[in-house]
Amino acid sequence: MAAARVKAGGRGRLVVGLVLLGFVCVASGVIWRRSVGYAGARALADLDRRKKALEDRRVRLTAEIADLTSREKLGARVEKELDMHVPPDSGVIMVSRKPAK
Repeated sequence: MAAARVKAGGRGRLVVGLVLLGFVCVASGVIWRRSVGYAGARALADLDRRKKALEDRRVRLTAEIADLTSREKLGARVEKELDMHVPPDSGVIMVSRKPAK
């Protein structure tokens, strides 16, 4: 009878130990999954921030290109560096295109 009690008590400890080990494994898995998710969220936030900065830069560069290619700025530079001038209206000849058949 005493042997049966020792055997049963040992079995109960084994079950409790396995349950605790399982709990620790599950908790470790949950912590690992959350850590991976947090790292992914940080990476996405960094990419969003970088995308916003690149879009802002594109808008600034587009505005700068539009400003630098305006007729006022480009015309002044062409007249100065290439010694070209806008011809008077009497010096412009309009050539009409033949319609395509």
